[in-house]
Amino acid sequence: MSEPTADETGVVLRRTPQQARSKARLAMVLKAAERVLVAEGVGALTTTRVAAKAGVSVGSLYQYLPDRDAIIDALAAGYFTQLEAVMDEFVRAAAVERWPDPVGVLIDAYAALYRTEHGFRALWFGSGLTDRTREADREHKRRMADGVRRILLALGVAADTDALGRACHAAVLTADALAQEAFRRDAEGDTALLDEAKVMLRGYLTAITGRREQDRG
Repeated sequence: MSEPTADETGVVLRRTPQQARSKARLAMVLKAAERVLVAEGVGALTTTRVAAKAGVSVGSLYQYLPDRDAIIDALAAGYFTQLEAVMDEFVRAAAVERWPDPVGVLIDAYAALYRTEHGFRALWFGSGLTDRTREADREHKRRMADGVRRILLALGVAADTDALGRACHAAVLTADALAQEAFRRDAEGDTALLDEAKVMLRGYLTAITGRREQDRG
């Protein structure tokens, strides 16, 4: 049996599709898996159920995604890739724009994604995350924190230090926990809790900015 490999998006597969047709089939299967996830929950993500939803044979699915854990890992990797792409866009924008409220910009943008990405919410609020996905999530949050660090540097509001990296990681962990709670309370996001998250993180950003001024002094 071949060892699982990661494709260009970080999705870990039993086999990586090489031809365009195979890649399209895998993308179709993952879309079907997402529909099952949203409608029926994590527990329904069996190879049999997903193959039926996608209109492919179980054997065809098994070439790439041999079990429920592999399906969960693949879906999660796709969500991480999407979120990180949005962060990269913000980094590029921060280099040419000036935001009076960077915390508000970021929280509003990611709250909008939570509202539209029903699969991401269904996966994260379920109880079936795998060990591989949890580890991937930790790495994802580190990459998101680095994105926040690059935004603050581009905006010129912080000095590039180890302390900044730790602060950005803490901010991402805090924002993620508050966002999850906000969307557990309300499918559209509890606006009062999201506003409190903004207040908290604006204060933290002010503290980070203060460290920069102290370093200059």
